[in-house]
Amino acid sequence: MAKYVFPAVFTKEDCGYSVNFPDVPSCYTSGVTLAEAIEMAGDVLSIRMCDIEDAGEEIPAAAAPEDVAREEGDIVSLVACDTLAYRKLYSSRAVKKTLSVPAWLNTMAEQSGINFSAVLQKALRAELHID
Repeated sequence: MAKYVFPAVFTKEDCGYSVNFPDVPSCYTSGVTLAEAIEMAGDVLSIRMCDIEDAGEEIPAAAAPEDVAREEGDIVSLVACDTLAYRKLYSSRAVKKTLSVPAWLNTMAEQSGINFSAVLQKALRAELHID
């Protein structure tokens, strides 16, 4: 999970703007207004980069904006995304995990009213250096 920046091509259409990320396969969106297209571009880039990370695929290299092919009237702009922030915002559903601890530790924790899920989440955040 990381932060990425890629150039996007915004093309004026009859019904708004289409958005294409030439360096990121299967990464397209649109918006009725330019502001909406920019917002949607950040969202689709986050989704696509999460998919690439989850599949263990190589992250594509981003071209410099001035090197991106464009038609007359197209706008090339850099779009940023943060996959960790995106996952925190949209993937916060709980996932059940089975774990094993020694019986004596389980007994002590239960007697102390320890919340196993909270402790595990805190430990995972610390281990992964996530705020």
